[in-house]
Amino acid sequence: MTPSTDPDTRAETPRPRRRRRRIMILTILALFLLPIAVRAALYAAGETPRSWRDADWSSIGSLPAAAAHPEARVLVLSGRTGGWKGVVSVHSWIVLKQKDARSWTRYDVVGWGNPVRLNGWAPDGRWYGNPPAVIADVSGEAAEALIPRILETVRGYQYANAGDYRVWPGPNSNTFVASVLRAVPELGAALPANAIGRDFRPGAYVGASDSRTGVEASALGIVGLKAGWVEGIEVNLLGLVVGLDLRRPAVKLPGFGRIGLDPVPSATAASH
Repeated sequence: MTPSTDPDTRAETPRPRRRRRRIMILTILALFLLPIAVRAALYAAGETPRSWRDADWSSIGSLPAAAAHPEARVLVLSGRTGGWKGVVSVHSWIVLKQKDARSWTRYDVVGWGNPVRLNGWAPDGRWYGNPPAVIADVSGEAAEALIPRILETVRGYQYANAGDYRVWPGPNSNTFVASVLRAVPELGAALPANAIGRDFRPGAYVGASDSRTGVEASALGIVGLKAGWVEGIEVNLLGLVVGLDLRRPAVKLPGFGRIGLDPVPSATAASH
C-alpha cells in the first residue's frame, strides 16, 4: 500500500508540533513573567517606602555587641532593595568580625561614588526598610580561617572603580558578594535566585558552580544553566531565575527568590 497523499492529512501533520511549541512558549512566559507581575502588584498595593529618604535603615538588633562576642564571625546578608527595582532583586553584603575585635565590619557595593563601601550602614541594618535574611553564618575557628581570604577578595575586587557599577546585568552589589562566595566556597552558600547580578562574569563561563558542588554554564549572567548541591537546579533567562532547591526544598521564582524552607537552617549548621 502507498502512503496516503490526502491533502487534509498532510495539513494536519505539523499541528501537534505547533501546539507543543505554543505550550512551551506559554509555560516559559508564565514561569518567568507571571511571578514578576504578581510581585509588582504586591509592591503597588503595599506601603513600602518610595525613596531612600523615606526608608528605615536601622539595625534589626540581631547581632550582639562585638565586645560581647569574642569569637570571629562571618555573615552574608541579603535584603530586598527599594523602589521598582525591589520587585525583581535584592541587595547583598558581607559582615565580619575578627577574633576579639571591638566592632563589626560591613562591606557593600553601591551604584554611586566609590562602589565598595566600608561600614556605610549598621551590620544587620534594614535595606530600604526591609529586614535582611541570613545567607551564611560561620563562627569560631572556621570563621578565623576564612576571614583573610575574604579580605583579600574584597581588596582585589575588579569592579571597585567609580563607573564600574551596573544595575543589570552587573557588576553590582550581588556580583561583589558572589565573588566572595566563589573565593571562599567553604561558606557553603548561594545568593538568592533574585539576587540579579550574582551570575555576572565578563564573558562566557562553563565550569564549577560558586560553591564548587556543581556545574554551571553562563553568558554574562544573562542566560545560563546551573546544577549543584548548594545552588540547586536553575535556569537563568535575562537575569531572571527559575529553579528548584533540593538541599533545602524550595521553588525558585523571579521576584520572589524562593518559596519553601529557609536556605540556612542555623548558624551552627552553617559553621559545620
